[in-house]
Order: sequence, then C-alpha cells, then structure tokens
Amino acid sequence: MRLLTAGLVIVVQAMSFQVLAQQGQWEGETELGVLVTSGNTKQTNVKGRLALKYDNAPWRNSIDARVIYTESDNSTTAEKYRAQLKTDYKYTERKYWFIQESYANERFSGYDFEVSATTGMGYRLWQYGERSVLDVSAGGGYKFSKLEEKQEETGSRNAHEAIARLAGQLDVELSDTALFRQKVSSEMGLEENDVVAESESSVQSQIMEGLSMKISFYVKHRSDPPFGAERTDTETSLSLLYTFL
Repeated sequence: MRLLTAGLVIVVQAMSFQVLAQQGQWEGETELGVLVTSGNTKQTNVKGRLALKYDNAPWRNSIDARVIYTESDNSTTAEKYRAQLKTDYKYTERKYWFIQESYANERFSGYDFEVSATTGMGYRLWQYGERSVLDVSAGGGYKFSKLEEKQEETGSRNAHEAIARLAGQLDVELSDTALFRQKVSSEMGLEENDVVAESESSVQSQIMEGLSMKISFYVKHRSDPPFGAERTDTETSLSLLYTFL
C-alpha cells in the first residue's frame, strides 16, 4: 500500500506541476526508480523525487522532496523522507543571499525527525557555458531534532542547537545529452560539535527529449549518532528522470 501511495503521489504531483511549467511559471524534474525481486529473496526498493524551481530575477525559489522505501521479506529495512525549501536573492551575477529550511524523517536513524533553518551567502566561483557551474555557500542557523529515545543527560527526546552550514554544487556538462553533478554539504553543531556531512554524486544521460537515465551515489555521515545507529549511510540508485520546462 505504501508503495502504491508513494507512486501515485509522485505521478499526480508531476502531472500538476507540468501544467504549471507549460504556463511558464515553473521548471522542474521528477525521478522514479523501482526494483522488485522475488524467489529466494523478496525485496522491494522505491525511490521517488520531485524538484521544482521558479527563477524570476532577482529571486529564485526551489523545492526538493524525496522518498526512499525498502522492504525485504515483508519487513521494512529503510524508510526515508526528506524535503528542502530554498530561496535565493541574487544581488549580482555571482553573489546571492539564501535562506533554507530542511526536514528529514529517516527510520532507523535514531531520530523521529530533524528540522533546520539556515541563512547565509553564496557565490558562483565558476561558470562555463549554460550548464557547467560551481556554486559554494556558507551560513548559520538553528536545528531541532526529536530522538526516538530519551537522552540520559536531560531525560528528554528533544534536542536543539545553533549550527553552521557549508555547501557546494558542481555541474559539468559532459556532452549535449550528459551531465555530471556533485553536491556536498556539512552542518556543524556549535554546542554538541556533532557534524553531519552529505555527498551526492550523479550522472544523467538523456534517452529522449525530457527523459533521462540517472545513476547516483549518496553518502551521509554523522560524527555522533544516537546509540544503536550507524555513523554512515550510503545509497546507490538507478532511476528514470523526467524533466519539464
């Protein structure tokens, strides 16, 4: 049921935002990957993503939402929901101010959910042509988390602290139909000194107009995870990417 619901939500959202894109209001992409195996091992893997951008100088707004669900032998082994909202104000060709809100709900991570809000400055270090760019940003903000278990020190499941954030994105046009993308980010707690670093490497190649094949590798490392949780999570995926302009 969760698989069917997630698939329907992605399809309906993609269709509705495609209408807006055709009206010249938005551009975006939707991504879907599904793997189902049976026999000795019954396993289902689903990855869905919806990304939207509205660019009307000097403002640029973007939304990125994704879900990952894995089931093996009728038991859930991974269930992750992430969302990010970002607004940029571009006051020169290369410099911009940003504000960003992020939400993560990742089962088995030791947290019920995590929410953060950050603001800071960004700079485009390099650009070649239309699609090859290097952006970096730095800022600070606040993070609130609810743990699955109470903390021994405080007896509470709530955790919050000020954070510093560094991020970067490199896009390299490999050909007219292929693009390499590298995203990195790091959030550092200013009180508990917990560091959460994320990296996503991907290559996408166009199959036909609007439709591409994408392979990606994602790593998330936490320096001080809750008891019983792993420090490092990785995800490797192959999916179809539909772009609408």
